[in-house]
Amino acid sequence: MTTDTDLSLMTCLRNYPHTQALKTGAMGVPGVRLDFVDVKPHIAAFRRMVRDLEFDVAELAPTTYIIARAYGVPIIALPVFFSRRFHHAGLVVRPDSGITEPTDLEGKTVGVRAYSVTTGVWTRGILQEEYGVDLDKVTWMVDDEEHVEALRLPENVVHVPEGKSLAGMIAAGEIDAGFLGNAGIGRQGAPKENWNKNVPVKSPELRELIPDAEAAERSYYERMGIYPMHSTLVLKEEVLMARPALARDIFDAFAAAKDAYLAELRAGTAAGTDAEKHRALAEIVGEDPLPYGLEANRASIEALIRYAHGQRLIPHIVPAEDVFVDL
Repeated sequence: MTTDTDLSLMTCLRNYPHTQALKTGAMGVPGVRLDFVDVKPHIAAFRRMVRDLEFDVAELAPTTYIIARAYGVPIIALPVFFSRRFHHAGLVVRPDSGITEPTDLEGKTVGVRAYSVTTGVWTRGILQEEYGVDLDKVTWMVDDEEHVEALRLPENVVHVPEGKSLAGMIAAGEIDAGFLGNAGIGRQGAPKENWNKNVPVKSPELRELIPDAEAAERSYYERMGIYPMHSTLVLKEEVLMARPALARDIFDAFAAAKDAYLAELRAGTAAGTDAEKHRALAEIVGEDPLPYGLEANRASIEALIRYAHGQRLIPHIVPAEDVFVDL
């Protein structure tokens, strides 16, 4: 940092259509230069931020952030959420596991990359609150480390045997169920580029635990108003302490970039996988599939805090205002 009109912030953020205007420089933060750096896969940047405070501004998994803040890491989040999706789908079971409904997970072993991975936290919370699953009766098998090193895990979280992976174990019938993609059986080892290549092919017989997940997700949102977020924007506390007005300036810049994208989305000119996903989500949540701001996300923030506490990831339930800057 130099002066109020010449501030450079090292910023680590994935590429999204709703942040593209900022990354290209078409839009910006007044008096600030965002120096963008890329980390692949971006998951590796999560632990670099919470362990070493490597960036001034960074995209971070919301559960990782909530845990890091509970353990005293000096970062603070703005209510800006880059990625959203529901979580009734994505947990698959082996056909020979004896699992036919969610409560059958009790007494079984379920693979998840790390216990604190946000996908796992959202899904476990739903399993507990919506389906009555006793999470303490499930063995959660992990094959990676937690981002926040100070975190101490429940006794029913165990690491895979040395030399094995979740992908290999579910293929061999050694675990009963697992999360898809980077949250579980779709990659192997610690975060590194192309870590989802050369993964053992999963059995085509694996089936989703919750049938008709789309209908369940729509019902969940209509009843609860909870719209799960997957990444948020954090800053070093010292950056905001030195320049408090920066919180509003950065929020407004990201909101303006998002609004420009949404205008294209509604006009039908936005194309690509993200646009298709956002149009599908808008059919459930309304015309803005990427809501920013504390009040627009209060139900979701409070649910994630509640789920994290219930899963013994944070010691106390705290107000949303203690976790996200109220703008």
